[in-house]
Amino acid sequence: MDFATVFMEVYPSLFSGLQMTLKASLLAIFIAFFLGLGSCILGMSKIKPLAWISKLYIWIIRGTPFIVQLFIVKYGVPQVVSMFVDGFNISIFQAAVGTLSLNAGAYMSEIFRGGIEAVDPGQMEAASSLGLPRSRAMIKVILPQALRISIPSLCNQFIITLKDSSLAQVIGLQELFYQGKIYVGRTFKSFETYIIVGCVYLVIITVLSFVIKHIERKTKYGQKS
Repeated sequence: MDFATVFMEVYPSLFSGLQMTLKASLLAIFIAFFLGLGSCILGMSKIKPLAWISKLYIWIIRGTPFIVQLFIVKYGVPQVVSMFVDGFNISIFQAAVGTLSLNAGAYMSEIFRGGIEAVDPGQMEAASSLGLPRSRAMIKVILPQALRISIPSLCNQFIITLKDSSLAQVIGLQELFYQGKIYVGRTFKSFETYIIVGCVYLVIITVLSFVIKHIERKTKYGQKS
């Protein structure tokens, strides 16, 4: 087993796949942030139908496997929409990013809800006593504190989304794992290749973990000050 030789041969493909992995994951987490925040606000709304929509969304996403969601978005949705719009299609990249966003957004919604509930209820009462409407108090007072509390969990969700992106290879997204699988199909060097792919993921996750710990220290410092 010659890991060095395999690495030199597969490196260009893996680098291309890594770029696709990071591109899809970063875009998905960006969309999921606003999707999750919106879902959280709807879920805490006093308007019951809006709260039910949020709860239904979270229930469906958390109760179904990611890979099933992926196939529904890539193949199911276009089939239904094509009944009304001729030639409608969703690209592989769009399906991957869309599914990752929907999946992460549901979990982020719960993260935001936990962050808001962790804020001292007295903060809202104090804002109301100063004459701030509830909606403005939520934006100006509660959400900034909730976001700071939620930062570590949000960073961990990014790591989960990054790893989940490897499942998008089943619909043909040419991400990191996909490129490794293609190389294995040509050379049959499965052990060396998948060890290298695993190490690439490990390095990325380790770097992100250090970044998360740094952010946690900064936010804790900010809370003390």
